[in-house]
Amino acid sequence: MSSDALTAHLQTGATHTCHCWLIVRRDGRTLGFTDHDRPLQFDGVTYTPQNGLSARAIASTTGLSVNSTEAFGVLSDDAIAEGDILAGRFDGAAVQIWLVCWDDVALRQMLFRGTLGEITRGAGGFEAELHGLTEALNQMQGRSYLKTCSAVLGDGRCTFALNHASYQLEYTLDGASDGQVFDVAARGTFNAGWFENGTLRVLSGLAAGLQGVIKTDTGTADRVLTLWAPLQAPIGAGDLIRMTAGCDKRPVTCREKFGNFMNFQGFPDIPGDDWLVSVPRSDRANTGGSLSR
Repeated sequence: MSSDALTAHLQTGATHTCHCWLIVRRDGRTLGFTDHDRPLQFDGVTYTPQNGLSARAIASTTGLSVNSTEAFGVLSDDAIAEGDILAGRFDGAAVQIWLVCWDDVALRQMLFRGTLGEITRGAGGFEAELHGLTEALNQMQGRSYLKTCSAVLGDGRCTFALNHASYQLEYTLDGASDGQVFDVAARGTFNAGWFENGTLRVLSGLAAGLQGVIKTDTGTADRVLTLWAPLQAPIGAGDLIRMTAGCDKRPVTCREKFGNFMNFQGFPDIPGDDWLVSVPRSDRANTGGSLSR
């Protein structure tokens, strides 16, 4: 593409331009839209005009300040279904907005690149925040010093490998679920509460790709798992789910359940707030030794 050629075209005053939106969901599905009256195609993506989508003015800034805008659209069963929005399939999707010469798509310029933020829906439509690439820098940095572990189970700081039969269980549901409570006849030996604070991911069916955090895990052979929030998609008999063990961030759990205490990212012996206001005691010597007993 030639930016100089596009600039020259814009300077003529009689332009043949339109906008194209590219949305790539986290599950890999790619959607293309345009405000032109005919489909356009470039980079292997077809941009269809059948779905209404528009964006407010995009303001770009220099430096590291956050660029953001909003997009509006009409819910469509074959492209942006309300069920997919409710299920969170568009959360964090990658977005590109292009200015394109509709009679020569080689003349185009990217106006915006970022991700979808919060999506709100109304009567037959939706409104979505668009966050620029610098949004990722708009977060607090540094480390908190807590008694509990600050790592996420299985991440780069934890390093624990969860893909072991002792920490994951796949199960085909015998009946439908409301998306929050799951009845599981567990194979193998898993202690009660083994999956609490872990994740439940749906691998097949209409809810495939969705996952939630497990709030409670009761029972052993016939166990009931309850998520903190229901999955917003139908889940029926025959759907395959995968449960992954959870961690409550305590050092004893890290040591005894996962055998990973060498990578524990907390400070279990750090004095608490009550120690800061404590006074000398007369019933024992103040030796200055460890407060951990």
